[in-house]
Amino acid sequence: MASLILLLAMFVLLWVLLIRPQRQRQQKQQHLLSSVEPGDEVLTVGGLYGIVRDIDEEDDLIVEIAEGIQVRIARRAIGGVVKPEDEDDELDDELDDDVDEEDGAPDDEDRVVDSEDSVSEPAPEDTPALDHR
Repeated sequence: MASLILLLAMFVLLWVLLIRPQRQRQQKQQHLLSSVEPGDEVLTVGGLYGIVRDIDEEDDLIVEIAEGIQVRIARRAIGGVVKPEDEDDELDDELDDDVDEEDGAPDDEDRVVDSEDSVSEPAPEDTPALDHR
């Protein structure tokens, strides 16, 4: 009896941790794909950004990837919808809230190191180089 309860508990745990989240992701992706309309900026699974110009009779999307260049892609090839710039502005405002009010500098954990600051001194000229001319 105890082993049956343990087996049932493991199945419930498996369902809660693996199956349920996967179904939620699938439903979210399906909703995203069905809500794509002309005028939306999309990112394909292949990494191309473009603007949906039309939806043809086969439910494929006509996407403009550059001025005057349109491609036909399957709806399922959409990886995501790029949010409008005004939503990006809201994100920038939230990031600005992380800046210290006292000195206007970012918090220590948000600090970015300049690449010029991290470059070491150039090697002396007497060191062997890999220059094969």
